[in-house]
Amino acid sequence: GILEKIRLYLIKKLLPHLEDRRKYHQEFASSTSFHGVHNIVQTQSKTRKVLWLLVVMGCLAIVIWQICSRFIYYFSWPTTTTVVVQYVENVKFPAVTFCNLNRFQAHAVSNLKIVFLIWNIVSGVLHKFAMEGNYAQELNDFLLGNQNFSIKEFTRKNGFYLNSSTLLECEFFGKPCYPQDFEHVFTEYGNCFTFNRNDLPARRVSLSGRGLHLLFDVQQEQFTDGPALGYTDAGITFVIHSPEDLPRFDGLGLLTSVGMHAQVAIRQLKSIIQEYPWGECKPDIKLQYHKIYSTNGCLQECKARYIQDRCGCLPFILPGNGTECDLLKFYNCVYPAIYDIEIKGLCTIGTHNSTCPAPCEETDYPTTVTYSSFGGEKAIKYFSAKLKKSPDYIRQNLVRIDIKYHDLSYKITQQQKALTISELLADVGGQLGLFCGASMITIIELLEYIFTNFCWMCIFLLLKAPEMPQWNNPSQNQPTHKEKKGIQEC
Repeated sequence: GILEKIRLYLIKKLLPHLEDRRKYHQEFASSTSFHGVHNIVQTQSKTRKVLWLLVVMGCLAIVIWQICSRFIYYFSWPTTTTVVVQYVENVKFPAVTFCNLNRFQAHAVSNLKIVFLIWNIVSGVLHKFAMEGNYAQELNDFLLGNQNFSIKEFTRKNGFYLNSSTLLECEFFGKPCYPQDFEHVFTEYGNCFTFNRNDLPARRVSLSGRGLHLLFDVQQEQFTDGPALGYTDAGITFVIHSPEDLPRFDGLGLLTSVGMHAQVAIRQLKSIIQEYPWGECKPDIKLQYHKIYSTNGCLQECKARYIQDRCGCLPFILPGNGTECDLLKFYNCVYPAIYDIEIKGLCTIGTHNSTCPAPCEETDYPTTVTYSSFGGEKAIKYFSAKLKKSPDYIRQNLVRIDIKYHDLSYKITQQQKALTISELLADVGGQLGLFCGASMITIIELLEYIFTNFCWMCIFLLLKAPEMPQWNNPSQNQPTHKEKKGIQEC
């Protein structure tokens, strides 16, 4: 049979004689580049054989321990952090978003107090807001009678505005700027305005101590916030962010009250995070409505997708091209959806397996703010005559803000791999060379030796296998029809 033919071929061709196999083992032990093995084989003294055997086995044990520890360390994905300060001739100026703490024009909301509650529900899309139950019936009655009411258009028309009467002075690096250089954006503070947005030409500064100089008139009598307390706060809130990123006021906004001069010194900090498993970033994530990835932009897009799938509309304060939600949808669907997102954790940020992991590269602008009282006596008289307002009005409505770089440098905080593949191979090779004198050639020799002995073992087991039964020969394995018949006749 087939098995017998294979056995005959192996006996004639492949399996060497016992003496040849012994000779092969001796030649390998004598010629291998694995240090110490030839001393075990060639030494005549039994004592020296035992000593060399102990030395070789001890070194081999140390090598195995060291290599295992290096692999365990590598697969723990260790990282190191380096900080580099880079000085440049000019540096890109960040975007700055300004808002009035008093969101609405007083005459527009004097008889429409419910607008404040409606806007809190709308801005709750951006940050958590707990609606009190005693307003539910009042809000429902208003919505039933004003189904076509648009809080977006109402806020755009009756919120804070930026023109020559509210922006008295604007200067960037010695050149004048105007209200049309600011871009309108909706935030939790209603109408806000961003200077140096990404779609505008990049603005750079080449001298520290100079930057953006602004003088606002908050017009306390014209704007209000909070129907019960009236002018709760008075001043300008602003946030400094990357031109490609969205403004985020939740916990990051800076405040300047009326009658104050704020001097803001900024630095540029770039953070580079390794991808998973070394870090928490995932470089393949792209956003649909933002040019660069950020956790804030990703979180807003995640909320927008969930709300659009559940409610069939999209809040205007979130990015997207869906149908705008009316007030009934805001009250009956959007607000409960936001509550579910917060409670159930449908949009999470931070780790690599969350909805919005950390960005691989991020630019922040740490700030140092100092304050002083705005205007001396002569300055108060000058602005009073220029604006035709009383000195008390100047002290209670004007806000001056100066934003400048501390120096022309930026700091890079970079997360790096503590052990790369090449360094791991170098460590393994160093341990092998130090304790065993082994190299890659030695590893190939050992693999060849093991493979050869494995083949001989397989051949030996195959030769010792029992003969294959002859199932296809009916004359040897079963009686014929005539034999059966003769037996029956007997």
